[in-house]
Amino acid sequence: MPISVGDPAARILIVDDDTKLCRLIKDYLEPMGYAVAVAHTGTAGLELALAEQFGAVILDVMLPGVDGFEVLRQLRTKSNVPVVMLTGRGEETDRIVGLEMGADDYLPKTFSMRELLARLRAVVRRSTTTAIQNETQNAAPIQIAELTVDPEARSACMGQQVLQLTTVEFDLLFSLARDAGRVKTREQLTLEVADRNFDIFDRSIDVHISSIRKKLGDDPKMPRFIVTIRSAGYMIRKTGSEAP
Repeated sequence: MPISVGDPAARILIVDDDTKLCRLIKDYLEPMGYAVAVAHTGTAGLELALAEQFGAVILDVMLPGVDGFEVLRQLRTKSNVPVVMLTGRGEETDRIVGLEMGADDYLPKTFSMRELLARLRAVVRRSTTTAIQNETQNAAPIQIAELTVDPEARSACMGQQVLQLTTVEFDLLFSLARDAGRVKTREQLTLEVADRNFDIFDRSIDVHISSIRKKLGDDPKMPRFIVTIRSAGYMIRKTGSEAP
């Protein structure tokens, strides 16, 4: 089933025939802002991984029919999506084979949910950071009303006025501007720009957004640019106009 969450980095695919474990992982990750899809066979998992965009795939080695190694081999011919492999055996040879075939990380099935979350965040963060670096190279400036965000020059202007943004503030503004009209959760923004673990009680992103708004001259009660989406995150308007 297709996932509706806007940012692919927040989409996680679990490929495991252990339905109870899949449910436990899904129930743990979804309150953290992730959308989780599940497949219980290697064939179904491979089809879904190639049909949809995901931030990471959690892939069991021991699957009925097509095993995890074969799924990984076929996946790597067409996709660079980060893959965290799971094994019930925890044998070193399995880990070596998986990593050599292109897995990004490996966990025995004795893992804690906190450890799994940390590993997921790490592989997604590395992948997202690389993607952003690739996007900013020779990328065209983004124009939203009188706001111009130039990713190659790493500068932003409001009309003729250059905005004095910190590194994190620019990265946040660029992330929102390149996906104008789409909601970005705090989790997604933190993974993309802050390069550190995220806590559901952490409000540092809110502080940075508040600072950006001041520099844009944006009124948070009637914003022209950055809109707060309650219980979700932030979005930058495509047109730079106030809400009706």
